Amino acid sequence: MSFTRRALVTAAAAAPVLAAAAKAATTTPALPAKAAFAKIPFAYLDSGSTHPMPLGARTALEEYLRYKTRDGTTPGYDMDKKEQAVMARFAALVGADPSELCFIQSTTMGENLVLKAMGYPQAGGRIVTDAAHFFGSFYTYGELAKAGVDVVTLPFTKDGAIDYGQMAAAVNGKTKLVAVSAISTANGFEHDLKKVCDIAHAHGAMVYVDMVHAAGSTPIDLRAAGVDFAASSSYKWLMGDFGLGFLYVRREIQDKFPRPWWGYHQVGGRFITHVYPYDDPAPQDATYGYDPGATGRFGMGTTSWTGAVQLDYSLGFIDTLTVPAIQAYRQPLIDAVQTELRRRGYEPMTPLSARTPLVAFALKDARKKLPEALNKADVKITVSQHRFRASVSVFNDMNDIDRLLAALPASPPG
Repeated sequence: MSFTRRALVTAAAAAPVLAAAAKAATTTPALPAKAAFAKIPFAYLDSGSTHPMPLGARTALEEYLRYKTRDGTTPGYDMDKKEQAVMARFAALVGADPSELCFIQSTTMGENLVLKAMGYPQAGGRIVTDAAHFFGSFYTYGELAKAGVDVVTLPFTKDGAIDYGQMAAAVNGKTKLVAVSAISTANGFEHDLKKVCDIAHAHGAMVYVDMVHAAGSTPIDLRAAGVDFAASSSYKWLMGDFGLGFLYVRREIQDKFPRPWWGYHQVGGRFITHVYPYDDPAPQDATYGYDPGATGRFGMGTTSWTGAVQLDYSLGFIDTLTVPAIQAYRQPLIDAVQTELRRRGYEPMTPLSARTPLVAFALKDARKKLPEALNKADVKITVSQHRFRASVSVFNDMNDIDRLLAALPASPPG
């Protein structure tokens, strides 16, 4: 056995929950799902950046592209039906009703639509966020702070978590929004969304959740938690591609907000023009209604059909594996990284109790110290300026973890 397996046995003996996770993993015959993906010629532990596309999704996309060439080799596509299937599958995945979802371009687009619907920056008041939120949103809330919004960013604790006592102290009667990530892209910390919502709602504030690292990787139930808004792209744990995501708006609050923009997918019912030959005359150019649900308020224009075709397969694939089984399978691999690198003296950023696909460590000047050794060993992870992060997916196994740990220095390089 390699040292990583010995470390895993030690950790499991010390913590029954890890032993239970390992047992669950051994009873999941579908995992690791290596045959579902192309043979990757290196240890890819970076799905938290961009997840490889399953072979079945590639086949579905190739068939769709043949259809788009109109070469007559594939039948016609009912894309409305396919989009509805994708929406239904995603809704089931995150604990939502399809009427609470609409397609968007990206997670960032969803967050900005929420802010615009809430009247920012003119709305003023306080926004509470934290260091575990997506780092791209630091720019968003930094700009809002410049515009006069009172933005409070809660720090990480020494264990890499967010202190809910600090959050409760920061949220007050002037707070209008609490914005968090379900799972932090920085270190894999997972928020207790029910607790966040209880704190915010006690003061009349709304809750926005970036769920891009949770959807498809970790169980999440938006309605049960009481989340008001959430957004996700599809190129990470949904195994899709760039350009298509989802916005969730809890149905009880949908009528409380104006449309933050106008997109023709918001139109529902009969659409009657009054400007073309033989049209019935009317003072306006067209008569129309609105689509019910989130799409009728936040819907965009053109949807990425290639993205929908990919997701139609990938969401079905995830559903077949089941998210709890995915989580149980990968946990021993994550624990092996945690155990061994802590033993070597690396500075952990991820809470030891985390059950998410991301594990991170702090290392000063990581970008200068690690890439050469990782490249030589054909290991791909995320290396940032002063930290590094491994992310584990359904096709990874202990051999990948062994290669990662063998590539990293035996002690943190000075």
